[in-house]
Order: sequence, then C-alpha cells, then structure tokens
Amino acid sequence: MQLDIVKDYYGKLLKSSKDLKTSACCDGAELPPYLQPLLANVHPEVAAKYYGCGLVVPPELRGRRILDLGSGSGRDSYLLAQLAGAAGEVVGVDMTEEQLATARTHLDWHQARFGYGRSNVRFLGGYIERLDELELEPESFDVIVSNCVINLSVDKPAVFRGAFRLLKPGGELYFSDVYCDRRLSDAVRTDPVLYGECLGGALYWNDFLPMAKGAGFLDPRLVASRPIEITHEAVRQKLGTAAFFSATYRLFKLEGLEPACEDYGQAVAYRGGVAEQPNVFELDNHHAIEAGKVFPVCGNTWRMLAETRFRQHFAFIGDFSRHYGIFPGCGTTIPFAAAEAPAASAGACC
Repeated sequence: MQLDIVKDYYGKLLKSSKDLKTSACCDGAELPPYLQPLLANVHPEVAAKYYGCGLVVPPELRGRRILDLGSGSGRDSYLLAQLAGAAGEVVGVDMTEEQLATARTHLDWHQARFGYGRSNVRFLGGYIERLDELELEPESFDVIVSNCVINLSVDKPAVFRGAFRLLKPGGELYFSDVYCDRRLSDAVRTDPVLYGECLGGALYWNDFLPMAKGAGFLDPRLVASRPIEITHEAVRQKLGTAAFFSATYRLFKLEGLEPACEDYGQAVAYRGGVAEQPNVFELDNHHAIEAGKVFPVCGNTWRMLAETRFRQHFAFIGDFSRHYGIFPGCGTTIPFAAAEAPAASAGACC
C-alpha cells in the first residue's frame, strides 16, 4: 500500500516541488558556491521536479562510481556526474516511472552540456529495498547517496543491507533524510499525505542508529542537521508535538569499527588537496580538521581517514599499540540541533 502511495504522490499528484504541502521533502541545504554553476548545467525540467531535504554531495568524487538511491528526476545524479567527470559513473535507481521518464529524456542533453564523449549517467527502474534484483555487482561502488528517500521505504533495514553489499571496502553511504524525536503512531505512519510528505515514514533517530549498525555500518557520523518547521496547519494538527529534523549522515563500510570512540593517542594532519575543502576538511559535525595542524582523533576516525579515498590527503601519527581509554567528549545525547557548526578544535569525538 505504501509503495502505491509513494508512486502516486510523486508520479501523478506532484507536478513540481511547488505542489508539496510542507518543506520536509524539499528543504535542501543551500548549495555552496562551487556547486552553483553545476546546477546551472541541469535541465530546468529536471530541477523543477527535485524533492530533497539535504545536500548529498560528499567531496573527492573525481573518477568515482556513484549510486543514487531514489534518484527521482535526476537532479542529484546530474550534479554528481559533473563531479565524477567523464571517467566516473553515476547510476540512479528509482521506482516511479514518471520520474524516470524525466531523468532519461534529458540524458543526451546533459552529455552535450557537460562536454563528455559519452554519457556517464544511467537510470534503472527498481526498488531501493530490492537492490539485489538489479544487475549491480557487489562491492562495485565507491559512494552511495540518497536524498530524502529512505524515509519512504517500506523496508528500511533492507536498504542499508543492500547499500552495504554494493559498496567497496572503505566506501561510504552519504545520505540526507527526515528524522523524528520520537516513534510515531500508526495513525501518523499510515496517513497517505503525511507519508507522501516524508513525515509518516520518518525514523526515530535512536531506532535508525542500531538499524544502520545492524547492516554493518558500525559508527554512523552525523554531518549536519536542522529542524523542519511544519507550517501547514492541518498537517501540524495530525503530528501533534512531534519534532522533525532534516539530517545528513555518512556511513563508512569499514569492518571492525569499535562501538565507542576509543583513544589510542593517535592524530592526523590534513595536507590539503581535497578540491571542495582546501583549507578545512570536515569529516562530520564534530571534526573540522584545519590544514597543517595536528588533530587528535579516536581510533574509528583514524580508520575513516586512513582506509578510505581520503587517505592520500592526510599524514598519520601513532598506531593502535597502546590504549588510553574512552576518547574525551564521547557522548550519546540526541544528535540533532537547531544550528550546528563543526568544531575546529585541537581534537574532537562523536
């Protein structure tokens, strides 16, 4: 039933983002300056049918293979394709025929616009809960992204398991979605409008974390979050006092990460070289690593830099031979806040 609700809502009812009743599905983060000219290269029809709640463009994508879960009209896919370059590839997966038709109609237009000899984008019809049914090779993607789509899934654990299976070792799932500060009632979760507006399917954040860890993503890192204001009165009445947040997480496929941030006396130094973050590398909302400065890190953070595509941009100090206990500052409070800025300090922990 819920799959039919989503197909009808995004395929037939909504003609553009202007038709949404709330901003939950279309509250994307402001594009940084380096992405603005890339957005200008996206076809107007594709951009008009964008439904997203965040920015799913991690750094260091040149030449990478990227999977876009719930790619919709293709806006994010076409942005990522420009960053991946002609040597990279973006594969979009969506279940809504109307959205796929929009994305595919403009493949040649974007190829010409980007100046590539061949298209580096393709779109597949399918369900993000059933990625194993698509002809996608396990451990073949460097990065998987998703923008405000997993909340619409009827089997969220299957989405995370499927993403883990398709990622290369050291790859990452980088996604934005809608979360709630509590578990929602059946009445809210099954309401067609609330579900279509990305609210009924929102996860309680403390249910999401064990779900992601159960799929193999052992240390989810929050990149950014902000509250979602519900101004539509009828919708607000149905939701009661529940609070909603748009949040972006990055989940690395790294075997054996520890359940807490452990201190091994390690540190890193950012050498620069990441084009999108030349002066300060932002791993998450607690790690803003200034170039040239020694930055103490926990063991998990060390591995997120040493065993991923970011390794070449860092110098590493120390090893795992001696343990000093829990890393200072490691806590388990509610992760979302009204306003966040990464802490560029001597060291930081999640």
